[in-house]
Amino acid sequence: MTDKSKVYISYLRSKGPRTNKSAKIRGLFDIAGFADFIGANEPTAVKLHVGEEGNDAYVSPLLVRQLVDRVKQAGGRPYLTDTNTLYSGSRHDAVSHLETVLAHGFGMEVTGAPFIVADGLHGGNTVDVEVNLRHFDKVHIAGDIVGAGSMIVVSHFKGHELAGFGGALKNLAMGCAPAVGKKEQHELCFRVKKEGCVSCGACVRVCPQHAISMDPENKAEINPEMCIGCGECLTVCPKKTIYIDWETEIDPFLERMVEYAYGAVANKKKKVGYVTMLVNVTPICDCVPWSDAPIVADIGFLASTDPVAIDQAAYDLVTAAEGLANSVLGKAVPAGVDKFMSVHDYVDGKKALAYAEKIGMGSRDYELIEL
Repeated sequence: MTDKSKVYISYLRSKGPRTNKSAKIRGLFDIAGFADFIGANEPTAVKLHVGEEGNDAYVSPLLVRQLVDRVKQAGGRPYLTDTNTLYSGSRHDAVSHLETVLAHGFGMEVTGAPFIVADGLHGGNTVDVEVNLRHFDKVHIAGDIVGAGSMIVVSHFKGHELAGFGGALKNLAMGCAPAVGKKEQHELCFRVKKEGCVSCGACVRVCPQHAISMDPENKAEINPEMCIGCGECLTVCPKKTIYIDWETEIDPFLERMVEYAYGAVANKKKKVGYVTMLVNVTPICDCVPWSDAPIVADIGFLASTDPVAIDQAAYDLVTAAEGLANSVLGKAVPAGVDKFMSVHDYVDGKKALAYAEKIGMGSRDYELIEL
């Protein structure tokens, strides 16, 4: 019988300066043993998501600073990093990405570390990583992720319209892949229910490939030859008339995503730490240019060296919390009810955790230890 993976938690209640949020983050870094795997003078990636322009639910740069300082104290050379997006938006290339970094407070004067766009100006900085798994023999990972000697993965836990939820695994999978890798993971065929289309044109405006147009009846139409499956149209459709075949396409998508997560850390065995922020648990990703109301009250912060365990623990904690009536849930949802499937009932994101466990990324069996 194997030992359970350790997941450390610090709940949000504070009783003084020694238990403020910054102190909690430093304490989690210490108790999780992250300093033990950071080598002297080692480039250490602090992988995060700075949020799309217009979104404000992303991880606080002041809390990221606590991790940066701890990495320095451990002897590492930290740098903040993320990759450019597949969809159109404020982080589609390195120039606009860095402008968003600064606008959202992640400049070096606040965080204490430089920000490096890991896949370069237009996503060309990429390394092929051998994985030999069900869907991929190799995956494409951003060069400046592969080049790091160690990594701290900082995730904002929230819902996601395609993955069900976003946490450490998704942060690794989509967040460490250049555009070519993101395309490989998606490979989805989006369609439009014409009878529900209200001809608003929102999907046309956000499509990065100009794959959507209005047909002679002024209904949205997606060109399957041009669509790259990014799902941006899905997030902006006000009537949710854009869809995929959820029964056949979503499970392979989740598995492809997990295989990319596996490749993102393949050269860093026992050299990666995970910190997850269970605050502002919004129903969809920080990639959209807005932030919806949280679906549960703020819970706290988690740390672990196991990405599967920390995602499972975060998921369980959200499930155990009461759902908020003034959110997309529309009513107070009792404790114990799956909140993410209450919002995105067409996808069970927990299947990604099962597959990640199957391929050896970690364990869903965990011990929750309070700081």
